[in-house]
Amino acid sequence: MTSAATTASGDHAIAGSGSFDLTRAWRLNPKVALRPEPFGALLYHFGTRKLSFLKNLTVVDLVTSLADHPSAEAALVAAGIADSDRPLYLQALSALADSGMIVPGQE
Repeated sequence: MTSAATTASGDHAIAGSGSFDLTRAWRLNPKVALRPEPFGALLYHFGTRKLSFLKNLTVVDLVTSLADHPSAEAALVAAGIADSDRPLYLQALSALADSGMIVPGQE
């Protein structure tokens, strides 16, 4: 994973991603299967046949808990992600949203 770019205005969107909003509810796409692995997890999208690797157990826990929270922000807080570590996790969530692995939750 690469580090996240942040917006100069400090808003909740991630630079380079028009599809990820930290204030929205998110969930694993129903067309995606998550298979836990010792290194993290494999994500397989049955619609696009895309395969993604999550190589961080905290990201796996974060992704699997998204549907339990009213926003991605709340999921980050519940996971205990420190402010200094947030850019890495925000980049991961943004990439997963861009690839359709996670989708906006039910409003």
